[in-house]
Amino acid sequence: MGRRLPLGEGEAARTACAPVLLRAGVDEKTGEVLTAAVLAERVGWCADLVAGMTGALLSGHWNAADVDALASGVDGGGRSLPSQAWMALRRLGWSVAPPDGVRVNDRIVRMAQEQAGRVLRSVKWRADVVAGVLAAWPADPDKRIPQEWDQVRAAVPGGEHLPSSVIRSRTRQIVSFVCRHGHLPAGVFELEPSPGAARMLLLAACDGQQATLERSDDRHRALLRLQLPLRPDPASYRDWTWVACPVQLPSTVPADALLHLPTLRPTGGRVRADLAFTHPVPRTKRTGHTVALGVDWGLNTLLSAGAARLHGDGRITALGAGAQFRAAGVLAKQHRLRRISEHLHAKTGHYTRLADPALNTKAEQLAEETRRVSQRRSHLNDALAWSAARWAVDQAVAAGATVIYLEDLRSLEAKGMGRTHNTRLSQTVRGKIADRMRHLAAEAGIAVVTVPPRNTSKHCPHCLTPLRHRKAPDRPTTAGWKWAICPNPACRWQGDRDQGAWRRIAARGLTHQARTVTDRTSGQTVIRTVVDKLETAAVITTAPRTSRADRSKTGPTWPRTNRPAPRRRGVPSPAGPSCGPAGRRPEGHAPTDRPRLPRAAHRHQDVATISTPTTGRHRPRGAARGAGFHLHAHASPPRWTEPEPNSTVCSGSLN
Repeated sequence: MGRRLPLGEGEAARTACAPVLLRAGVDEKTGEVLTAAVLAERVGWCADLVAGMTGALLSGHWNAADVDALASGVDGGGRSLPSQAWMALRRLGWSVAPPDGVRVNDRIVRMAQEQAGRVLRSVKWRADVVAGVLAAWPADPDKRIPQEWDQVRAAVPGGEHLPSSVIRSRTRQIVSFVCRHGHLPAGVFELEPSPGAARMLLLAACDGQQATLERSDDRHRALLRLQLPLRPDPASYRDWTWVACPVQLPSTVPADALLHLPTLRPTGGRVRADLAFTHPVPRTKRTGHTVALGVDWGLNTLLSAGAARLHGDGRITALGAGAQFRAAGVLAKQHRLRRISEHLHAKTGHYTRLADPALNTKAEQLAEETRRVSQRRSHLNDALAWSAARWAVDQAVAAGATVIYLEDLRSLEAKGMGRTHNTRLSQTVRGKIADRMRHLAAEAGIAVVTVPPRNTSKHCPHCLTPLRHRKAPDRPTTAGWKWAICPNPACRWQGDRDQGAWRRIAARGLTHQARTVTDRTSGQTVIRTVVDKLETAAVITTAPRTSRADRSKTGPTWPRTNRPAPRRRGVPSPAGPSCGPAGRRPEGHAPTDRPRLPRAAHRHQDVATISTPTTGRHRPRGAARGAGFHLHAHASPPRWTEPEPNSTVCSGSLN
């Protein structure tokens, strides 16, 4: 298999990762079929050897001098360091050896050096941030003045765009260290101990003498061959044998993708593999966009999105009324699991303080239950992130948009909204949703660009006048935040606050697209600042109304009945069985009410732009507890098609 992917015009290479499971293996020397448990045991022995050498490297080079030398990109002779971490460590002379009496080949050492090099390279950013915070340590860590904020950002390399939440979290970490030790730390290497080594095998650092991967002719399977030990402490090369593991490729791996050696992780008696692959995708554009999708963040209404078009004369018009992705039920469940986790942590801490040996069994049970609750929260966050990201990308594809402009809320600090609301707002997975959105949008050749969030919900999308926010459209005098009304007499726009925000985001992105840059640290495309001259043109204009055809009366109007007869079949229904009713009612309209959800919660789940109805036949559907993920997270209801004409009603004019 070639190592280079052939690309056509207008295509770019995209590397993604798919999780697979190694279910069995075959020892090529003896022909023995290895079960999943035996395979996991042998992979675990090899991972333990790699983790031991990785930990020795990390503990030996966990200092500022070595990390700076690795991050400088040059060796002692002034030559550039290779991009592969294991090669860079060998150029610097950072070697490691297995324990005495254990024989491993050079590729096992490579995996240890690769893992340690990646960790040491990643700590450089944290070291610079902590050093900048310490260099500009404020008089009152709980409340910085504007000059002190500027000093911190000036002391951090590239810190002019550093989110304030990162600075606050590092400040709290340093304050906690001061409370324990009574002095400021010298840097991140005193603030944090050397990290532990993960039990995994980075086969990407190896060559064909340790592992190979070949795809079958049907393109749905692959064969992974690697050397594994026969015992935990192999004493010679005879204790290593080749094992062939068949891999069933998931449907997300294209047939023309180039496969790379995976990363193996033995967990729970199984071997999970992260299979990387590269495939061609349409190339995204930085500028030249005419149709864009604006996405605004919310809490219960997690996403509000809509498309806008940039015309040749500079006008920007909205394409449709937009849509919403509501996740109140999922977030309520997430909030409930968080409270359970906090309660379990409190009980575990209480048992630890008691230091009673009789409570050790209960403490272990609580620790296991805490792990399960945390795992449920993690899975729920992953499902919500993928669902919301897929919905946003589908909206962009349906609208024909080539770019998604996303509100940049990395510096959002949840405060001033009450203890419960602040906690729920800070627990939302906005970063994970944005990462999933970039991942899915790249498949369709759609760029994802973050824009500054300032005044996106405050100003009118049509005239940039500061809006007046009310509780609901039917309560225009009650102060609130959900419904926005423009006080400009020449505009008088009103609508949902989030619906106005996505219009502002899309218009701002289209007018500022020439200022789109790529962040060096993250590789993401962003618009960092807003220019006043361009902002004045970032308004949504209403399409001019065209004159309708002449609808003057040419004759008398036929009378209409106040209550037209329902559409029913002209023939009676067939008779039922002899043991049952004599017949059924004539076929007519389907019942208009929806079936009740099982165990439906009495929580308002509809679009929160009107007051909760208390009278009448309409009742918003609540989220069903335990009825499935997709009954908790749902998008805006579809627009039903126009009803068929009723031939029983007389209409029209006589000529």
